[in-house]
Amino acid sequence: MNDTPDFSSGLSCPIPLDQYPHILLAHGGGGKLTQRLIAQMFLPQFSNPMLEPLHDGAIVTINGKRFAFSTDSFVVSPIFFPGGNIGELAVFGTVNDLAMCGAKPEFLSVGLIIEEGLPMDELWQITQSMRKAAERANVKLVTGDTKVVDRGKGDKLFINTSGVGTIPEEISISPRNARIGDSIIVSGPIGLHGIAIMSVREGLEFESPVLSDTAPLNHLVAKILAQTRGIHVLRDPTRGGIASALNEIAAASDVGIVLREDALPVTDEVQGACEILGLDPLYVANEGKFLSIVDPSDTTKVLEILRGNELGRGACVIGNVVEDHRRSVVMKTRIGGNRVVEMLSGEQLPRIC
Repeated sequence: MNDTPDFSSGLSCPIPLDQYPHILLAHGGGGKLTQRLIAQMFLPQFSNPMLEPLHDGAIVTINGKRFAFSTDSFVVSPIFFPGGNIGELAVFGTVNDLAMCGAKPEFLSVGLIIEEGLPMDELWQITQSMRKAAERANVKLVTGDTKVVDRGKGDKLFINTSGVGTIPEEISISPRNARIGDSIIVSGPIGLHGIAIMSVREGLEFESPVLSDTAPLNHLVAKILAQTRGIHVLRDPTRGGIASALNEIAAASDVGIVLREDALPVTDEVQGACEILGLDPLYVANEGKFLSIVDPSDTTKVLEILRGNELGRGACVIGNVVEDHRRSVVMKTRIGGNRVVEMLSGEQLPRIC
């Protein structure tokens, strides 16, 4: 009997996600389909102890020292948006992923996929913004690569950044560390980045312009970790918003999470835009905010540090970790009911980061 696979009519073994014979935009949205793609397509092939926590970066140990290693790709459209551009977004995005691991970001690489026809002055502006972003975050861009693709094949510019950071011995941050009774803190108003992008795409105008919140969070996180010991989980709620991020944490830690609708920090402009566009702020991307899951004894201290910094001035407690309804998120509504907050289903905002 011949056991050699026959590839003449396709793959001989079942393809994961066979109910989706083709990749959809939603597979990159940070919600249920992204999670399913990772769990069914990639994890079985590459599973190892460093990958399995599905943190914002891998934690690796070399010669007794711990490092965080993270990579991310940026395909935002348009590449210039209110409050930023794809270049600084790429730098800050990887810096923030390292910070969410409790690491001090040290070095970055950058890969540029440039479409033929991109105006040279636009590439120059983006290059300058990346340099300034690296200086602001106090990291060094130490290696990189450039490729050019045919006109019409790259949508101007795609950027990949990877980063390495060092983790102090006493720090242990993981999505698996949430504990019953912990407070859930968000560092400021949510949904700004996603709505800044959509306002350009949809031609929306506001009395006060909505600017992306893209920013480096590493200095603020380092200050919190230096002054407290009760930080259990950190997460920047980018794709899929805070709803998807909290669902991932609830599942990883096998706990329940309760949110309070009346505590969610949403500006009038973001709320209004979400109503116009039929969006939920809970699922809108953020690029300069982070979630902290904190021991209740350190909640006041963490809020004090956050509110004393420009990037955390609007920080507030939005909920708690509970024993009930494990692996899920429930929100107490303003009218006294309960609403199950699921992982993002489908693609609410494509090409947002």
